[in-house]
Amino acid sequence: MHILAATDFSTRSQRALRRAGLLARDSGADLTLVHVVDDDQPSDLVALESREAGRILGEQTGAIPELCGLRSRALVVEGDPFDGIVRAAASTGADLVVMGAHRKQLLRDILIGTTIERVIRTGPFPVLMVNREVDRPYRTAMAAIALSEPSVNAIRTSRVLGLLGGARLALVHAFQPLAKGQMFYAGLSQDTIDGHVADERLRATKELTAFLEVNGLDDRGQSMHIEEGAPFEVISKAVEQLNPDILIIGTHGRSGIAKALLGSVTEEVLRSLDVDILAVPPLR
Repeated sequence: MHILAATDFSTRSQRALRRAGLLARDSGADLTLVHVVDDDQPSDLVALESREAGRILGEQTGAIPELCGLRSRALVVEGDPFDGIVRAAASTGADLVVMGAHRKQLLRDILIGTTIERVIRTGPFPVLMVNREVDRPYRTAMAAIALSEPSVNAIRTSRVLGLLGGARLALVHAFQPLAKGQMFYAGLSQDTIDGHVADERLRATKELTAFLEVNGLDDRGQSMHIEEGAPFEVISKAVEQLNPDILIIGTHGRSGIAKALLGSVTEEVLRSLDVDILAVPPLR
């Protein structure tokens, strides 16, 4: 396995390097550290920054405890950050890209998307966004699961990558009883509405159980949490209550303007939740 860890030498990125080192040590993976130098500036300055970046990367491999003694190499590329990371991941045959949490730049984020979102949209690589301090392997994991192939692929990928290890996995599934609002406006009693919601929860539970069995994901060691509400609301509340070390989520493939501009549950999760997040793109 090969892990690519991207850094801009910020504190956020240092957490990503530490997590990547810990993962590489536990799995025996090869590790590449990459820094992207902006090439939209005079060539002399690009060359200077590239040399300095190479020096700093070399220092970090010896200074960060999680990187010491690992099979790792430093890579400096030129270009736009997201494009440089995607090219580096492709050239190294990366199985996983690890990045630090992004800076919040509201207008740019709305119109273009953060670097990490653009890497996820553009590349075929699973991306781990590290938000929290690194002090141990992952012990608890949560997967946001819908009845879809991306959810199945996300869980399978996390297992192949060895991210779960001995971690306890909780599956969180959102359901929305569509008739609830109509029943409320029709003046039906609260007991009747509650009964309908309970029936819908039972139906959702049965559907999820059957879905997991068909896809070979019915592991008795995992827990299931079926909650009423919109997907992001349910995921956010579950992260707050369960406090997992890592959240696993599958992304849906989009193209054209929809891919560039429209929001999604994954993007809302990436921008809002303070937890390490593994975003897995669909199979291609």
